[in-house]
Amino acid sequence: MSFNATVAATTPLTIVADENIPGLEQWFGDLGTIVRAPGRSLSASQLADADILLVRSVTQVNEALLANTPVRFVGSCTIGTDHLDTHWLEQQGIAWSAAPGCNANSVVEYVFCALAALDIDWRGRNFGIVGCGNVGGSLQRKLHALEIQCKIYDPWKTDNPDSATLEEVLQQDVICLHAPLVKDGPHPSLHMIDGEALDRIRLGAVLISAGRGAVIDNRALRERDTSFTTVLDVWENEPDMDAELLKRVNLGSPHIAGYSHDGKLAGTRMIREALNRALDLPTAATAQEASSEGCSKVSPEQSLLTTDKSGFAAMRELLLSMYDPRQDDTRLRAAAQSAATGGESLPLAFDQLRKQYHKRLEFSHYTLPSSAQLPNLDQAVRAQLAILGLK
Repeated sequence: MSFNATVAATTPLTIVADENIPGLEQWFGDLGTIVRAPGRSLSASQLADADILLVRSVTQVNEALLANTPVRFVGSCTIGTDHLDTHWLEQQGIAWSAAPGCNANSVVEYVFCALAALDIDWRGRNFGIVGCGNVGGSLQRKLHALEIQCKIYDPWKTDNPDSATLEEVLQQDVICLHAPLVKDGPHPSLHMIDGEALDRIRLGAVLISAGRGAVIDNRALRERDTSFTTVLDVWENEPDMDAELLKRVNLGSPHIAGYSHDGKLAGTRMIREALNRALDLPTAATAQEASSEGCSKVSPEQSLLTTDKSGFAAMRELLLSMYDPRQDDTRLRAAAQSAATGGESLPLAFDQLRKQYHKRLEFSHYTLPSSAQLPNLDQAVRAQLAILGLK
């Protein structure tokens, strides 16, 4: 069963949406009533009058949630689909869409900022990427532009020119995990990085996980005395993450690698476009306004970056002035400490950190002064910063 496009275009709709989705009024306000709700605890009773459901990755969308509701379109304003029972949705004639690639650039910027935060110069290091979809592919292209060697493990993309075995990828200097969570089929990713895989990682390497938490066996990681640096943005059993594992990692954050404001707005826009196709609707009346909402750029004083350093030290300082993941690490550790001493539970605090996340703008909003104004930055450094996205 599907919407009658003519009726949908003229009859006000009821839209139930995760309260953390930005730009809802701008992109969906012309369609009818928007009801915001906490995505983690969304229930079937809240969807009794809903025509459209908009979620993020924290909501499990399946028969238990949607049976006997009038919902006829589900949009996930995130890149993954492991939280959607797409088979059941299609059986019921419920149209659905995710927003693949909406926050890919945000995650790539997180990778470089994490390395900067750890004072790890990525130049001259070899990268390994597990999962070469929108995020992994974007990182691969960025590395190629930076003339950095990389190897890719993705069993669905064996024709990739950088394709390698998982064992080869785990021997690289920087290993980035961007695989979706797949629990069955020919190439499951659940606990792909198990104890044996962790033991293959070389001394002094860096492991960055910014895809799905359960791709790494979190218990195996916690129980090992690792000889490599670990960055975890995603965790098994979120939001009930392993507080003991947090103590063992070098940099931790509450699943916010893709949380740039630009990436969030792109997800909202992509779902409206998918809804337009599903219902044969016109473009939102305020689409132009919505596309730039929140991205009025930073003030001229903030956007013009400067540094008195040179080389990698300059790149490090500039990247961290735009986004410093150590601040997310500090907030997450404080929440874990508070929970351990009788404060708000860690699952609740984890979600609050995501809900109250600051407006993080991507590198493209910032500008470097000219060579005459900032002579300490040589052309090689400027070229790298331009590839990373600075103007």
